[in-house]
Amino acid sequence: MNILLVEDSAELREEISAFLSRRGWSVLCAGSLQEFEALMDQAGLAIIDIMLPDGSGFDAITRLRQASPGAGIIALSARGSSDYVVQGLHDGADHYLVKPVKLIELEAVIVSLSRRVPTSWTLQSGARQLISPRGLALQLSRNEFTLVQLLAERPGVPVSRRAIVQAYGEQWLSYDQRRMDTLISRLRKRCRDTLNDDLPLKTEHGEGYSFTAPIVVA
Repeated sequence: MNILLVEDSAELREEISAFLSRRGWSVLCAGSLQEFEALMDQAGLAIIDIMLPDGSGFDAITRLRQASPGAGIIALSARGSSDYVVQGLHDGADHYLVKPVKLIELEAVIVSLSRRVPTSWTLQSGARQLISPRGLALQLSRNEFTLVQLLAERPGVPVSRRAIVQAYGEQWLSYDQRRMDTLISRLRKRCRDTLNDDLPLKTEHGEGYSFTAPIVVA
C-alpha cells in the first residue's frame, strides 16, 4: 500500500517521509495540490496538509474520498480550531491531527487505518460487480462475471481458454476465439476507465489467463 504524503514544507515532508520509509512504509510525496492530483490514483492512504501553496487541502481530501471511497485519509494542520477539525472530517478525512505531531503517534494512526483499507479485489456475486481495492465498482456482463468468477476460484493459477469457453456453456471447437479476445480487451479498458485501475488479469501464453491479485468472492 502506498502512502501519499501531501505537505508543502520540504523539511517536514522529508522528515515524515524518511521516518515512515525507515519503518517499512512505501511513501509518495507531493508538495502541492497539482502534485497531489498526479499521484492520487496510486494512494491507498494519504496524509494531507490543509494549507497548500496552490489550493486547499480540504479540496484534496474531497477529491480523494470521491475517487477512492476506501482510502484512508489523515488531515494534518497547524490549525486546530473546531471549525477546521469539523470541516476536515466532514470532507472525508478519517483523522485530523494538529501540528506539531509526534511521528510515532502518526504511525499509530496509519497502522489503525491500514487495518480497514481494502487491499484485495472483491467480486460481488449478487450484484454482479467487481470492486477495486479502492472501493470503486464495475458492473459486469454475464460473460465477464463468469470469467472473473472462474479465475477467482484459484487466484494466480492459470485457467485455460477451453475451461473458460466451457464455463460459458459453449462448444470449444465451434467457439470463435476472437469473442474472448474482444471481451477481455473491453473489460481491461472498462477497468481503466471506470476504476482507474489496471485489471490484474494476466495472459499466460500457451495456458490461458490468471487473476494475479488477491480477490474475495462475496
